[in-house]
Amino acid sequence: MGCPHLEYRSEGDTRTFDAERAFCTVTGSFVQPMRADVCNDRYDLHHADHCEIYRDHAHGDGSGDAGAEGDP
Repeated sequence: MGCPHLEYRSEGDTRTFDAERAFCTVTGSFVQPMRADVCNDRYDLHHADHCEIYRDHAHGDGSGDAGAEGDP
């Protein structure tokens, strides 16, 4: 099914993109394509097992920001 916190957006940070980009609603930032693969449960990965952002958020830590892009 994929991570419920992943969205695809064609604009953000006052910019518009030609193609939609993966956006993590937990961190409030765009994420790298490899991170989106984990979020989408691709390649035998599962977001609840392999994403520290998801796990931290699920356990109430809420601090995970790994994999966020500095400049989309």
